[in-house]
Amino acid sequence: QVQLVESGGGLVQPGGSLRLSCAASGFSFSMYAMGWYRQAPGKQRELVATISRGGNTNYADSIKGRFTISRDNAKNTVYLQMNSLKFEDAAVYYCNADRPRYALSYWGQGTQVTVSS
Repeated sequence: QVQLVESGGGLVQPGGSLRLSCAASGFSFSMYAMGWYRQAPGKQRELVATISRGGNTNYADSIKGRFTISRDNAKNTVYLQMNSLKFEDAAVYYCNADRPRYALSYWGQGTQVTVSS
């Protein structure tokens, strides 16, 4: 059974930091590109960051220099370190596992990030 379980969300003040984790199980984690997406109320889900099987990263312009995605294949976990958080970063953050060659894509249930003073 495929599972992606996000954790680490919560309430943070502007300028603060959070580290999101996504623990994967039920599939060959190292064979998948991993990503973080987010969806704010009334908005479409958007890409935040991705990391390839080989560790290449890609970031949305809005978070470049503030967020860092990483993966630990030994722990089947992908992380998103978020620094210098802004009000506009508030959203539900979703973890994604993607293997486009085989049209396989899995999603977690999301973790809420709230930025408020």
